Amino acid sequence: MVVLAASIVSKSGKVLVSRQFVDMSRIRIEGLLAAFPKLVGTGKQHTFFETENVRYVYQPIEALHLLIITNKSSNILEDLATLRLLSRLVPEYSYSLDEEGICEHAFELIFAFDEVISLGHKENVTVAQVKNYCEMESHEEKLHKLVMQSKINETKDVMKRKASEIDKSKVEKNKGDKGGFGPLQSLGSGKIENSLSDLSISSSGTAFGSGSGLGFGSDVDSFPTKSKGRPTSSATAPPKGLGMKLGKSQKANQFLESLKAEGEVFLEEVQPKLGLSQAAAPPPTDPITLTVEEKLNATLKRDGGIGNFDVQGTMSLQILSKEDGHIQVQVQTGENQAIIFKTHPNMNKELFANENILGLKDPNRPFPTGQTGGSEGVGLLKWRMQSTDESMVPLTINCWPTTSGNNTSVSIEYEASSMFDLQNVLISVPLPSIREAPSVNQIDGEWRYDSRNSLLEWSILLIDNSNRSGSMEFVVPQADPSAFFPIYIHFKATETFSKLKVTNTIPLKGGNPPKFFQRTQLVTENYLVE
Repeated sequence: MVVLAASIVSKSGKVLVSRQFVDMSRIRIEGLLAAFPKLVGTGKQHTFFETENVRYVYQPIEALHLLIITNKSSNILEDLATLRLLSRLVPEYSYSLDEEGICEHAFELIFAFDEVISLGHKENVTVAQVKNYCEMESHEEKLHKLVMQSKINETKDVMKRKASEIDKSKVEKNKGDKGGFGPLQSLGSGKIENSLSDLSISSSGTAFGSGSGLGFGSDVDSFPTKSKGRPTSSATAPPKGLGMKLGKSQKANQFLESLKAEGEVFLEEVQPKLGLSQAAAPPPTDPITLTVEEKLNATLKRDGGIGNFDVQGTMSLQILSKEDGHIQVQVQTGENQAIIFKTHPNMNKELFANENILGLKDPNRPFPTGQTGGSEGVGLLKWRMQSTDESMVPLTINCWPTTSGNNTSVSIEYEASSMFDLQNVLISVPLPSIREAPSVNQIDGEWRYDSRNSLLEWSILLIDNSNRSGSMEFVVPQADPSAFFPIYIHFKATETFSKLKVTNTIPLKGGNPPKFFQRTQLVTENYLVE
């Protein structure tokens, strides 16, 4: 068979999309397409007809005709099979099957036609394969997008909390301003209020002398209690002639209600001090921090088995003070013989091999401190593990798409191993191009539809002994089973495969062992089911 051209033509004869596959003049192709509306006629049961040199094979699609032009020696059965495949591709790229929708997605349709027909001959491809070839997406790119979107969502949550804290601190300051400077507000001077809100006023009143002379107490009632009508803790009450008091309380109540509507939780008996903001206080830090992190890369097969399973781990050290730099670190490793450990070139390899102690080759040389080692500290140890044992997989996914009529029902089940408790689990299932969100009939956890990337995101906050298995079922319009793969999985854990544990820090210049804090986590880097 030789396909000369594939086109989408309106009932009025307007050519919307046309792709030529053989070396033929443009005028010749345009002449064949122009003759089609005159030859097709009406009331005919068959969907092909022949002229002296070519054969037209067509299929009505609502108000359009999908048409391929072949030579007369081609196999009509193969022509019809090619036409059916093209007819399934058109709705995948154009939601509205009219002239406007087809013209809007003309380039995507031409690219899809090119994947089906090459140099006039049909390729052995499916709809899902054509879409995959046209998208040209890589696993790494999709994983990167998911990770970036997760970071963006986390940043938005942090920004929302900070904005809420700032707004609440402004309300508390306004309360303090009313209690201490009530008579001045009756003058109508906005400059005084603005200048006071920019100053940091301590509870002792050092910026203005004695705090008691200004009417400030050491504590101020929380805003929710004041909205119930309780008086302030200040000994001096504002004069009755203040007309701004009622207005202030009303605005504050509206602000409180808006925060509650957004999900903020308020305690009724919170009494903050008038001093530095708690958000500005530096978080508590330990003199020595040891971070153990493992990154899991795994490719699981949809029918069972492991295509790839690789664990890479690192251990880093961060020291705040130079006085704690002369130390050695005693560690304890697990019993997994498949894990291969490698120390940093500056570390004493024999000391680690014989006594499981991490120390520098030169004992007189201290570890880098402060910001010298970067925000993640200096690397001491790294390790790697590869396996083909399915029992090592912490989380498996079983996906069953079933087509019935015009719908496809997809049942997905997860099973988690008992060796890890998994946190922030996100299972991303690709979907075919659909107009509306899928219909989720049953789910253990929560779900979200990402229409931009055509993904169904299934999230479970925590997987422990209470929910080692779970399932989800949703329904979409009829689709190829391979359209729901690959499935990407992300999670975190506070345990690792290596079971590496810091037992002690040994000072080399005498004294008590410095305090240390160990941070341990397992994260997925590229974990999928294909």
